[in-house]
Amino acid sequence: MRNKFLKLTGLVALMAFVLASCTKDLNRTPKYGTTSASLYTSLAGYKGVLAKVYAGLALTGNSGPDGSGDISGIDEGFSSYIRQYWSAQELSTDEAVIGWNDATIKDFHFMTWSSSDVFIRALYSRIYFQIVLANEFIRESAASKVSERGITGADATEIAYMRAEARFMRALSYYHAMDLFGNVPFVTENDNVGAFLPPQISRASLFTYIENELKAIEGDLKDARANEYGRVDKAAAWTLLSRLYLNAEVYTGTPKYTECITYCNKVTAVSGYQLVNNYRYLFLADNDVTSKSEIIFAVPFDGNKARTWGGTTFLVHAPIVGNMQAADHGVDFGWGGVRTTKQFYQKFSGPAGDSRANFFTSGQNLDINDISSANDGYGVIKFRNVTSTGAAGSNPTWVDTDFPMFRLAEVYLNYAEAVTRGGTGGSQATAVNYINALRTRAYGNATGNITAAQLNVAFILDERAKELYFEGIRRTDLIRYGYFTEGTYLWAWKGNALNGQSVASTRKLYPIPAADVTANPNLVQNPGY
Repeated sequence: MRNKFLKLTGLVALMAFVLASCTKDLNRTPKYGTTSASLYTSLAGYKGVLAKVYAGLALTGNSGPDGSGDISGIDEGFSSYIRQYWSAQELSTDEAVIGWNDATIKDFHFMTWSSSDVFIRALYSRIYFQIVLANEFIRESAASKVSERGITGADATEIAYMRAEARFMRALSYYHAMDLFGNVPFVTENDNVGAFLPPQISRASLFTYIENELKAIEGDLKDARANEYGRVDKAAAWTLLSRLYLNAEVYTGTPKYTECITYCNKVTAVSGYQLVNNYRYLFLADNDVTSKSEIIFAVPFDGNKARTWGGTTFLVHAPIVGNMQAADHGVDFGWGGVRTTKQFYQKFSGPAGDSRANFFTSGQNLDINDISSANDGYGVIKFRNVTSTGAAGSNPTWVDTDFPMFRLAEVYLNYAEAVTRGGTGGSQATAVNYINALRTRAYGNATGNITAAQLNVAFILDERAKELYFEGIRRTDLIRYGYFTEGTYLWAWKGNALNGQSVASTRKLYPIPAADVTANPNLVQNPGY
């Protein structure tokens, strides 16, 4: 087996991006207009289409980094799934501000976005593009169709695994749609292809659908840690279920902390999962090698073979501000955009030596008096295009660092919170042990360890912030705690006020893009927009 990536130039070649290949002959041009009859004739054909489903989380089109984008209406470089999801989840919180003047980008942090926002529409479109891709694969990989095409034996078995993976990927995108937008359009593989106005599903009903889908495919996915790197397995489904249940009260009005603990326990029972010794290794260019024991599902990137202006290329370049040296981060230049607020930085005011506190302060102002100034707000050093040995990534412009969508540390934190909130099936002693495992790694010793008396939900929220910042989770956490729109917790420029202010509770949901509401009479806009 060679490198995890080879050349990405179309559906079959995209397979090298996610599913690792042993061949060098992947520099092939796709034939657009290919029919399902000719495409789904072999295991290789199915792999090519599944690769596009996976690659949709990372790449923006078939040419890369631009020139043949998957979605329209926005500069392709901004259209990456992870880049837009990250913006919606992080720029709207205390963890990140951005100083650019591109369109309405600052409206995320100001919480002044509208239903015509170009970035929100891009995120919404990207989510549904993924759902359409997954639906097509699921439709064409039904056992009856595989059999009709003469595919049998081990190949048919592998396609069945792949079908379960596509169902997971669809569930993941529907989870994002539910979390971000609430009541949304709903389509599955059973709906006719062509002119079709999807019905709107309620948030609570979509929760049930996602829950049932993940449970239904649990037995059809490969065992935890048995699939290729970059592909999902049972543990990915369990982790997404734990996240779903942790937020169940927000989505449905009914808490499901016991269920969260159940699926956390499934993950932690898997032999081979353990925390990486060095926290910083998780976000470096060789994290596919150093961090496999902790990363449950990663979105892979490669600077030479998976070029995109989104994903971790964005997360490495954009936070390089002020006097930060781009070369120290393995890239050719910084984009001078992303910083953090004083309120988030001050969460690290406990014992000195927390290795997660990676901030650049020289020449930077702690207070953000001018959100457009790259010198206002401390720089954040998390994702870097250098390896664990200090070597630069393979390309100074597009980075090699993979994005950890799920990792063991989150499962530990989910478990601890669910136990603390009254879920059954776990223990406070185990919850404390999980928290202390994270803090022992952070401090390199027991300096930061806590006792059972110190474990409470407020402590866990701050621990989640310190452990998981910039990983696309913060907005969801703040909503669950009642801190996102409320006045109980303020940060710089929340609500477009220097010292922060509360905003309407309707901001807990993003608006369905106005263009979609206009085009589809089945849709009702979210309140407040």
